[in-house]
Amino acid sequence: MKIRLPLFLQSYGFSIILIISLILGSILGIIYKKDAIVFKPLGDIFLNLLFTAIIPLVFFSLSSAVASMNNIRRLGKIMWAMMSVFIFTGIIASIIMIIGVELYPPAAGVNISKIATMNIEQFKTSEQIVKALTTADFPEILSKKNMLALIIFAILIGLSSSAAGERGRAFTVFLGAANNVMMKFISFIMYYAPIGLCAYFAYLVGVFGPELLGSYMRAMVLYYPTAILYFFIAYTLYAYIAGKSTGVRRFWGNIIPTALTALATGSSMAAIPPNLEASKNNGVPDDIREVVIPIGATIHMEGSCLAAILKISFLFGLYQMNFSGFETIATALGIALLVGVVVSGIPGGGTIGELLIISLYGFPPEAFPIITMIGTLVDAPATMLNATGDNVASMVVARMLGGKNWMNNA
Repeated sequence: MKIRLPLFLQSYGFSIILIISLILGSILGIIYKKDAIVFKPLGDIFLNLLFTAIIPLVFFSLSSAVASMNNIRRLGKIMWAMMSVFIFTGIIASIIMIIGVELYPPAAGVNISKIATMNIEQFKTSEQIVKALTTADFPEILSKKNMLALIIFAILIGLSSSAAGERGRAFTVFLGAANNVMMKFISFIMYYAPIGLCAYFAYLVGVFGPELLGSYMRAMVLYYPTAILYFFIAYTLYAYIAGKSTGVRRFWGNIIPTALTALATGSSMAAIPPNLEASKNNGVPDDIREVVIPIGATIHMEGSCLAAILKISFLFGLYQMNFSGFETIATALGIALLVGVVVSGIPGGGTIGELLIISLYGFPPEAFPIITMIGTLVDAPATMLNATGDNVASMVVARMLGGKNWMNNA
């Protein structure tokens, strides 16, 4: 006799299991403290499985989506709408944190007596752009470190397959079949998610938890509540814009596995598989979700926009500088947008973003490790916002291209 679960458990059962696993992980981290590092291998197994599958998943999902488009102009429309949404949401996130640091300066009363120095590698912008867009050899493109180059490669393969017409039909069918296989493979990996996320979260809480009580506590007191409020309020608003009350209901009904995966692993890449599944359940058309989600995981970082403003304001307070005035705020907004939407796609983008902050404002090199530590401490909630933002962005893009009835049509 087949057991039929209640509708609530059918919809939210896996999300509840993941929430329980993260709570259990937090408890283990608090109990074991630094010794919680013993749980890390169990979490690494989950991450390694996901990262191994990410490259073929992104390649086949993107290339098959592009190859199956009957009208290539639609790809241009998707890209235009996607970048518009990415930039708009990045600006909103940055403005919200600017308001936050004005109301609650994160470095007030902070005293970091000894600032470590470190050698900072000099980056050449032109070289970084070349490395971001291309690789010198084919095997190098099969690395998650070169995700933007892989995305461009996948789009070009899809375009080539579509342009080949009937002669490329068999290859297009292969891309679609391979995409289905990879999605099924990911579903198998997700069975291990409760154990992997529990172990990894125990490690994060146990090892990095004490840092939150040190000199950076005031900055964390600002960032964490702001991130949580942005998560619930801003994304609910975006989902409402995308699909009214139905959009909000579908979004929150499907986003929890994505959010928890990103929160526990600190990786937008690791959240791509559940994010694709969530977008599918939200009714986002395949060609939109399979373009927006992988690209968004590389160049759409609302959590990073929030963090960039926090880092800038923290350094201003630490070095007794006034974080006010149109030019200062406008520069901060521009840097946050660069860090969250543009630089994030370049290899070593986090480091480059932090170097931008230091160089444009003239901070000494000793400031580099300070904002690097802030980046480490805010990484988990920032990644959760980054991944979740990709999902709701795909819904908004679907609304822009499909009209107000896009959900009904889906």
